[in-house]
Amino acid sequence: MSVAFVKEPNEDQVEVLPDRDLGSDPNIVTPRGLKMIDDELEALNAQRATAREAKDKVALATIHRDMRYWNARRATAKLVKPDQNPQTVQFGTRVTIERDDGQKQSFTIVGIDEADPRDGYLSYLSPLARNLVGKNVGEEVKVGASNAEIVSIAVG
Repeated sequence: MSVAFVKEPNEDQVEVLPDRDLGSDPNIVTPRGLKMIDDELEALNAQRATAREAKDKVALATIHRDMRYWNARRATAKLVKPDQNPQTVQFGTRVTIERDDGQKQSFTIVGIDEADPRDGYLSYLSPLARNLVGKNVGEEVKVGASNAEIVSIAVG
């Protein structure tokens, strides 16, 4: 075979990883969620500069994929601000419930990317958030195998 037909690897070429799934649900965000997206893009830009300097193709491939994801999330983000004096649980509100055993828990209903259940941030798509949205203080909700009462609603 002629050497003319052998493809030489390009040392500067970065592998293109498949895109992350953006999902089909609306990308609604709180002001906090929008800031988180912007912060993530800023961090990725810094990481990209470092990876370019180090000529780290694996890191660059991952960073480029993540930048495509976060740029798409930023472009489709719909900022939703909750009422300043919410009477019902809604997107962006912080709701406190009291379980049958007396344990209190607080959750803020947020967008998909800012959800962190361990820290009390529930995606608006989660079963518990869907169960809470539209409810008022004093109403009972099903939480897992038990019931809980909504004891307060505030701006998240």
